[in-house]
Amino acid sequence: MSKPSKFLTRRRILEAGAAVAALPIAAPFIVKARGESPVKIGFIDPFSGTYAALGGYELNGARMALTEINAKGGILGRSVEIIPEDSAADVGKATVKFHKLVEQDKVDFISGSVSSAVSLALSHAANLKGILYLDTGGHVDTVTGQHCHWTTFKICSDTWMLANAITKTLVTKFGKRWYISTPDYAWGHFLEAGFASLLKQNGGTLLGNALMPLGSTDFSSVLIKVQAAKPEVFIVLQGGDDFVNLMKQATQFGMTKKMAFGYGLVEFENLVALPQPARTGWGVMEWWWQQPKNLHAAAFVAKYRKLYAKTPSARSWFGYVAMHSIAMGAAKAKSLESIKVARAIEGMALPPELALGPYPISYRAQDHQLLITEFVGEVNGTGKYPDFFEVKETIPGTKLAKSPAAKGCKITYPA
Repeated sequence: MSKPSKFLTRRRILEAGAAVAALPIAAPFIVKARGESPVKIGFIDPFSGTYAALGGYELNGARMALTEINAKGGILGRSVEIIPEDSAADVGKATVKFHKLVEQDKVDFISGSVSSAVSLALSHAANLKGILYLDTGGHVDTVTGQHCHWTTFKICSDTWMLANAITKTLVTKFGKRWYISTPDYAWGHFLEAGFASLLKQNGGTLLGNALMPLGSTDFSSVLIKVQAAKPEVFIVLQGGDDFVNLMKQATQFGMTKKMAFGYGLVEFENLVALPQPARTGWGVMEWWWQQPKNLHAAAFVAKYRKLYAKTPSARSWFGYVAMHSIAMGAAKAKSLESIKVARAIEGMALPPELALGPYPISYRAQDHQLLITEFVGEVNGTGKYPDFFEVKETIPGTKLAKSPAAKGCKITYPA
């Protein structure tokens, strides 16, 4: 992918911005009744702890979408509000917050999550309550696989899609002898398993896999093992603050000069937090702001920057997509009933003003997975904010995802 064009005129960006604002997300001719209660969406994300930055960006995107939705008449003529709750990426806390939102705040829908373990818990709880849940950022495959539910839709990728997008590139460019560092919970286990399987298929050897608890700060024991094994590629699967801490320490150990680094997922928020010497390696972005030929993406970036004085990330886009998907589903169903809205979202394609990418994307009806584009590329170690990543290839999710049957998903609705 080439660098951004300098000839994206203000007029063209404004034209695209007008298209974003015109998304068909609500029935514009229904007038809100005096005193009618707003549509409430509970948003459970980590706003503290290891994944706090990721949760904050998701909420920013959701709030930006909400301004657009309410400006066009809300959902079915009613204003919409978000009630955010901090999960701290903890399953127990997230579950308590879920019940508070559903039983006390009487929310109509639930969205959010960065932690895969939290996403699984929220998906299960939402199914028991029969309430629609939009999983913004918990990647574990079983959410739309073995443990799929009619109530749950997932916006971010499966871990298999991520590993499938980058493995061949890493093998071809850097070699077949790998070592992996894995966060010890659902996300890490599934992503590591995907990489190990694909590496084997490509004739490679996994020298070792180091498990580390979420929230680790000292990675020296892992890094010593990796250096002793002398891999050609060191795969780092940590996220959030864990990723930042590991990469800082690896740089201090001089490892970035001795081996290639590969990532199952590159997060813009993490790159922003890294010192320049630690910005290195290859991986996958699930959305990237630098799309010179996409006027809708340019308009989205411009609006987000105006609101928050920073560049949006894939997490920002996830939150944005979640709110608009709910609004579009409710408008199509002409209802706030979760079961009717779920039926409306099944198979729904996102319009270009919302997809903000090079390929069409839609929610696969059979497993409720949004088949998003993967942006494969290299971390830009010399770039200045926000130019921290250079896209080398874009791959449609339809070419990377397992089939619903292979994932073990079978959606069933209540009678």
